[in-house]
Amino acid sequence: MPTWLGIDVGSASVKAAVVRSAYRKLSIVRVASADVGPSGGVSAAVRSAVARALEGERQAVDAVAAAIDGNRAAIHRLRVPATAQRQLGDVLAYELEAQIPFDLEGAVFDWRLIEAPASGATDGAHDQLSVIAAVARIDDVRSRINLIKDAIAQEPERVGVGAPTLGALGPFIAGLTGEDAAAVVDLGARGSEVLIMERGEPVFARTLSTGTEGLPGTASRLARDIRVSFAAHRAQGGMAPSRLYLCGGGAYVSGAEGFLSGELEIPVQLLPEPSLDVAGLGDAAKDLPRYAKAVALALTLAGRGTGLNLRRGPLTFERGFSWVREKIPLLAGLAAVIVVSFAFSSWARLYGIHKERDTLTAALGAVTKEVLGTEVANARDAQDLLTKEVGSRDEDPMPHADAFDVMVRLSQAIPSSMTHDIEELDVQKGHVVVRGVVGSIPDAQSIATTLSEDPCLSDVKIKSTTQAVGSERQKYVMEFEVKCPEDVKSASKKKGDSASATPSNGAGGK
Repeated sequence: MPTWLGIDVGSASVKAAVVRSAYRKLSIVRVASADVGPSGGVSAAVRSAVARALEGERQAVDAVAAAIDGNRAAIHRLRVPATAQRQLGDVLAYELEAQIPFDLEGAVFDWRLIEAPASGATDGAHDQLSVIAAVARIDDVRSRINLIKDAIAQEPERVGVGAPTLGALGPFIAGLTGEDAAAVVDLGARGSEVLIMERGEPVFARTLSTGTEGLPGTASRLARDIRVSFAAHRAQGGMAPSRLYLCGGGAYVSGAEGFLSGELEIPVQLLPEPSLDVAGLGDAAKDLPRYAKAVALALTLAGRGTGLNLRRGPLTFERGFSWVREKIPLLAGLAAVIVVSFAFSSWARLYGIHKERDTLTAALGAVTKEVLGTEVANARDAQDLLTKEVGSRDEDPMPHADAFDVMVRLSQAIPSSMTHDIEELDVQKGHVVVRGVVGSIPDAQSIATTLSEDPCLSDVKIKSTTQAVGSERQKYVMEFEVKCPEDVKSASKKKGDSASATPSNGAGGK
């Protein structure tokens, strides 16, 4: 079962959340936190929080995700022509370089298309792409990677940035997926992060320098900074948030909800419980808003999040051989499943082929018994039996002499010295009628005599002769039958082989 670890590194505490996928269901296994003390610093707090969250399940973690602070990155919402979508990376690099105070060559950036159109967009907005992008220095991202690696001996696969990380919670919290806009504020000790979501998509993010330290004296400043953030979002064509959710460690400050609701004039409440399985958390489930960012980071590893990932370019995550070695049992199990599936599929196919062969064999036996009188179960035997049956038939369907042969024999019977014309040659079912013109009646008789000597021609007769009009030549009509001896079954065959073997019909009977 895949297990993911999200680590939220704050200025005052570190929070960790373990999310696991089982049977198409995501569950939050455990959450834990550790304060950043003066002795061990942030690294010790990361190590302690992760140890508490895993409770000895170190080998069960498939991937880790962390994030850099929003004040270490620049987050911008940009509009680019829709025609530039295929070269969006190059276009954004050009656009971001003009808006950040440091060189882009030493930075990494990531972006996400905002699918939902912004409310109150100007004319031609449908021809533009709305993009939220984050850019940070490579050194800052590498520093966060090294911090996690030194603390738990495992590199984070993803490095998110500030408030956009909380967008991963959108699909699991009903209040963030409505048609209107909703805001999420992560209250920290020394800073806060504001995220505005429209139709489930993160569209605006800002990091505030005001946190819970200094309250209640700084409460008005915090409310003013949030109000200014909302105004900046509306200035970009966005919708005004209709409600606000609090999360992070400062969300539990007494009176925070009521104060901010009165200052912002919108409903304010703790972030609702996500639609995940939290049965394993027990009493810790009521503190989930405190771990919202850590849970969101773990969800980005599950492919369910909308957060940005700054492990790009030279910082791209590469799995080593140790990760492959850890997956050997899983890969072996998958290979065994594939082999078993292949064997079962092959057996099922062979079984089907054998059943089909048996069916065809039975059908062949039934047909041969009905047609040929003998049941055979082999195609070759059936072919031999069919050949014998065809050879023993009384009549050959193809005659040994046809109309063309009659023409040849008639031509051969006419001497080259004789003048002979054919007026008509009619062949109908073995009966031939010849109408010709010769010099004399004896010439016609000569032709008939010659034809009668052919074994395939019988009953050759001159039916009539008449003198041609205006000429001394004679017209004649001759008829005969065409049937070769091979086309007639002998009497002995009709009676059977037993009759042909008797002395009265054999050569010894003379």
